[in-house]
Amino acid sequence: MRLFDHLDLRVRDLHEAEPFYRVILPALGFPTRGQAPHGIYFEAIRRHPKPEFIALIEDRGHVSHATRIAFWRDTREEVDAFAALLPTCGAKQIEGPEFCPEYTPTYYAVFFEDPCGNRLEVCCRTATAKEL
Repeated sequence: MRLFDHLDLRVRDLHEAEPFYRVILPALGFPTRGQAPHGIYFEAIRRHPKPEFIALIEDRGHVSHATRIAFWRDTREEVDAFAALLPTCGAKQIEGPEFCPEYTPTYYAVFFEDPCGNRLEVCCRTATAKEL
């Protein structure tokens, strides 16, 4: 089942943000990079005629805010493996990975910002106390 078509993510500086997203989006299942007149995009690999995609659109006046986009991973180990990429690609304000029992008892996530200050997260809800 398809749950969304695309996300348009505004960035202050496309040249600053693109190297970061060239690392994290393929690691999250969006490996195919494309160019559009208004920016760049990364598509998922799906069996749809037009797969889901995340577009990066330059907006020099963009100001980051409290909105956060959270991406899913199936296991705690996958969250940990993704978190290991973050120091290598320019992520800022990295927090975790850690359990967040204030959300749910099995919520495990890493929180971070892109080079333009957009807030992102990678999480799973399947980690158990036994894994601690």
